[in-house]
Amino acid sequence: MAEPAAASEPAGVKSARRTVELLETFAAQDAWLSLSDLHAKTGFPRSSLHGLLRTLYEAGWLEADPGTARYRLGVRALICGTAYLDRDPAIPFATEALESVRERTGFTAHYARRNGAEVVYLETRESRHSTHLVSRVGRTLPAHATALGKALLSELTQAEIGALFPDGLPALTPRTITSLDGLLAECEATRRRGFAAEVEEGTPGVRCVAAVVPYRIPGTDAMSCSIPVGEVTDAEAKHVGELLAETATELGGQLRRAGIR
Repeated sequence: MAEPAAASEPAGVKSARRTVELLETFAAQDAWLSLSDLHAKTGFPRSSLHGLLRTLYEAGWLEADPGTARYRLGVRALICGTAYLDRDPAIPFATEALESVRERTGFTAHYARRNGAEVVYLETRESRHSTHLVSRVGRTLPAHATALGKALLSELTQAEIGALFPDGLPALTPRTITSLDGLLAECEATRRRGFAAEVEEGTPGVRCVAAVVPYRIPGTDAMSCSIPVGEVTDAEAKHVGELLAETATELGGQLRRAGIR
């Protein structure tokens, strides 16, 4: 028997919410997922899942493995995700700045935006000598475990930062900051020196520096450099952070002059 619609929410709205949650479930997983997998992860009734999967598959949002009756995201997801970047007026300016940073430092440069307690990578320029795939466009990471995230969190008040992490700070590596007090101290240090820094907090073998691009208040976007641990001294990493902060400030000025907000 079909599940009755909640009295306070039209059936169409419930279906839309479930569709969004289903797509986000696929986006968070690397593996193909079956109806049973999705039922366990979402709690949605199997009858509802069957209809949603069929509709998304027919619309190109999912692709299916006929041999195992499992699904994964389809090409429509990529098309819509790319459209977000194509329509963001800040990206062409950011791309030019990233290429400059990569050429001047020799390290991989990233541009990201905060989305709640996460950062979303919008553009990357990989070092020709990189051996670590730190990020890719569209990837999200917890803000507290990245230099990008700490740079952007430092734009907020202590109360605003605390509200983003009601369930604590999960560890990505043994060096990730997992206490709110520790994160607040890092944000204060970021404000003092003008850029954020972390060593193997998000990815083993990689240290990062990052700076906010000041064209919105509070800042939503930041730039970073990923540096293999052992290739630079602390003093050299500090120099990269200062160069990055200078470039981010210049980029912010360009965006403001172009009327981008």
